[in-house]
Amino acid sequence: MKIAVIGTGLIGSQVARQLADAGHDVTAHSLSTGVDLLTGEGLDDAVRGAKVVVDLTNSPTFDEAAIDFFRTTVTNELSAAGKAGVEHFVALSIVGVDQVPDVAYYRAKTLQENLIQAGPIPYSIVRATQFMEFVPAVLDTTTDGDVVRLPATPIQPIASAEVAAAVAETAVGAPLRGIRNIGGPEVFPLDELGRLTLAETGDRRTVVTDEAAGLFAAAKGNVLTTPEGTPLAKTHYRDWLRSR
Repeated sequence: MKIAVIGTGLIGSQVARQLADAGHDVTAHSLSTGVDLLTGEGLDDAVRGAKVVVDLTNSPTFDEAAIDFFRTTVTNELSAAGKAGVEHFVALSIVGVDQVPDVAYYRAKTLQENLIQAGPIPYSIVRATQFMEFVPAVLDTTTDGDVVRLPATPIQPIASAEVAAAVAETAVGAPLRGIRNIGGPEVFPLDELGRLTLAETGDRRTVVTDEAAGLFAAAKGNVLTTPEGTPLAKTHYRDWLRSR
């Protein structure tokens, strides 16, 4: 099966490799390969002949500009995919993304989903919980000196390799015309997850619980955790952390 993977970052590179290892005809595209999603340059060539397009791009910013980014890029991708006769459009999103309207980036990702759902191409959306790989960056964004301020927002970390596997599996299946959720096997309050991470890595910073700190403060209740009955990934956060 010929598959075009758009985006070669953390997830895109893994998805492309997993699909190629499974014997599929995979091409991976990004700005570095001459595909500019904002202008559409190179996009027609990138998806020509593909049966499936997997959108794993991301906005370079997490502010209001992300809304225009996804509006433009998804519109261009769907247009090119439609002209090429693509039969399945797959995108990666975030568990609970439509339940955090106070965060501009989440509104942008919700718009991305809506555009895909309203588009002419059969689609699948894979919603994942927060990547384990991003936990250190989350801590860094709310660090002041030796103190990390974090809310107690429930977080369900998942290894990026398992997200990539779910996306790859979805890409070679029939279009869901809906959403597939995937999350890690454990839920932690974010402040507790921060303390665990610092302790396991020998980091001397201290976590202070602050319900107003950082992006995740806007997520209320358990909105960033998977719905009941969702099949869960197998990698536990402590095991992943110790293997790094």
